[in-house]
Amino acid sequence: MSNRLGATSSPYLQQHARNPVDWQPWDDAALAQAKRENKPILLSVGYSACHWCHVMEHESFEDDEVARAMNADFVNIKVDREERPDIDQVYQRAHSLLTRQNGGWPLTMFLTPDGTPFFGGTYFPKQSAYGRPGFLELLPKVAQAYREQGETIAAQNARLREWMAKLEPEASDAVLPADSLARAWHKLAGSFDPLQGGFGTAPKFPHAPELELVLHRMTHGGDAEARNVLDVTLSRMADGGIHDQLGGGFCRYSVDAEWTIPHFEKMLYDNAMLLGLYADYGRHARDPAALAVAGDIVGWMLREMRAPDGAFYSSLDADSEGEEGRFYVWLVDEVRATLDADEWAVAAPRWGLDGRPNFEQHAWNLRVSSPLIDIAAHLGLEPQVAASRVASARDKLFAVRTRRVRPALDDKILTAWNALAIGGLARAARVTGGNAQWQRLAFDALDTLRATAWRDGRLRATRQRGDATLNAYLDDYALLLAALIECLQLDFRAPDLEWAVELAEALLAHFEDRTLGGFWFVSHDHESLILRHKPGQDGATPSGNGVAALALARLAVIAGDPRYADAARRTVVVFTPMLNGTPESCPTLLLAHDALARPPALVLLDGDAAMTRDWRDAALRDAPDALVIDVAGRTDVPAVLVKGAREMHGAVAFVCRDFTCLPRIDSLAELATALARGAEV
Repeated sequence: MSNRLGATSSPYLQQHARNPVDWQPWDDAALAQAKRENKPILLSVGYSACHWCHVMEHESFEDDEVARAMNADFVNIKVDREERPDIDQVYQRAHSLLTRQNGGWPLTMFLTPDGTPFFGGTYFPKQSAYGRPGFLELLPKVAQAYREQGETIAAQNARLREWMAKLEPEASDAVLPADSLARAWHKLAGSFDPLQGGFGTAPKFPHAPELELVLHRMTHGGDAEARNVLDVTLSRMADGGIHDQLGGGFCRYSVDAEWTIPHFEKMLYDNAMLLGLYADYGRHARDPAALAVAGDIVGWMLREMRAPDGAFYSSLDADSEGEEGRFYVWLVDEVRATLDADEWAVAAPRWGLDGRPNFEQHAWNLRVSSPLIDIAAHLGLEPQVAASRVASARDKLFAVRTRRVRPALDDKILTAWNALAIGGLARAARVTGGNAQWQRLAFDALDTLRATAWRDGRLRATRQRGDATLNAYLDDYALLLAALIECLQLDFRAPDLEWAVELAEALLAHFEDRTLGGFWFVSHDHESLILRHKPGQDGATPSGNGVAALALARLAVIAGDPRYADAARRTVVVFTPMLNGTPESCPTLLLAHDALARPPALVLLDGDAAMTRDWRDAALRDAPDALVIDVAGRTDVPAVLVKGAREMHGAVAFVCRDFTCLPRIDSLAELATALARGAEV
């Protein structure tokens, strides 16, 4: 057997195609070989932008001695966690049960030929180091254990499968408390870092789903503490080194509590979610700095991540020229040589270049270290002059950086992550008054997905240059449905509503657990793994069940179909024990629960499009949860959205709740009154 990764489409698998390891993709041939030869499987899961994945490759997978040991005793399978999140989720859970430790990437699991893991870890150095066993020493011990401890491993495997199954939601008569959102908020507030923002200690992740829950609390009653959590967190993140001070965009996480030094990979999904969050917070808080951060994220997406057909690529690597962060960090002499004296005088204190190095004792990862107004006062400058000099310094340094060797681009087009990008762009455009460029980017990507990822009523999960492949997962359907609902509120197009309904029907037909409720991560006709997972907890991205429930609750209001709300309600009910126990881990499900308990108003606008624009702004201000659909000037409005005689002049509104509408509203004052009293019908 030889290395078979050269024929795969994944950029991550292609990175390993020249390893001396006899790597195989996860497919029937590899699994059949393990059974035929009675060899354990060495499963390695990672992704192309992962720094420690590169480290393990250079130390072990490129090493002939390690490769010989792997090839002699194991069937070696490489998996791209972004293409196969189903496999990654199952074995991350198994890892946590076997090791009682958090998982991560690279994930290294040893499986029996039937796919059940009996030993594992994450990164292993070639030789013992960092308190971790050496991979070269570990391999023969694992192979020997497999040969000699078959009965013990079989008994452990049976227990592991039982443990994994018990973690799946079961039928329950538990009741979700009315104050569940408040309970989740208080748990989050208890872990809030009041100095640096974020939750918990290092390493720190953006936690976008949790921050969405905080934003919900802030916008529903004006909670001052929630606003402070967002203000501190979003401003500290924006000032930190996790945020690219020159090119925009956020890295995946910070290794320290101050957001200074990230692992430098940049993921589309993080930035897509943060875009909508910064824009929405900036609008509510009237914070121009937050809106500027949203603009920087879009600039990065447009410049670095947009494919020629309008879709978005997956990620940028942490490493370049074999070193993590090399593309982004600076030597102080480089900066001095690039800037003139006036620019240096402002830029040095602004980015901490006049202090000690913050990256590996010799270099600087740029972060905001001093407020610009303080620097201006110290130098005797007008604030706008200081700002102009920082902007000039930023442009010059960015121009120099473009000449460096760039981090590798993972150019896969992932349906779920593109859906997040579309939803983030559409939401940001909507809440900031209809930014034309952001709207165009959202709809271009949406139309590209429709043309490339939608086939015969089913979605495909990934595309890399050629045709889209792999059956789509729950996240693909749910996130795309949520994105379509954002787009419908930004600029109504009848085919988008039709597609949203088709996606909802596909969710119910191919993913719903018709016995207990909720949605499986994989479809009913998907490949069988050792566990069929039904995820409810949010992670770096919101859970598919949370997004599906929230999107279906909203679609029920727009499409006038209570079946979707019923499916959303069944989803929340099946996760009630989890929501009672750790509500802070499931913020998206909690938002879905709230949308079911207090269904949003549907505000339908019609008439003169120039006039309804002001009505949309008023509805957004007075009823942030309302679903505002503006069909003014449209000739292809479906019957479900026609609530009375259509008006071509002036502006009219219909406010509906619980599938019943108020009488026609003919003035902006009437609309404000209807929204202020909760649109009681």
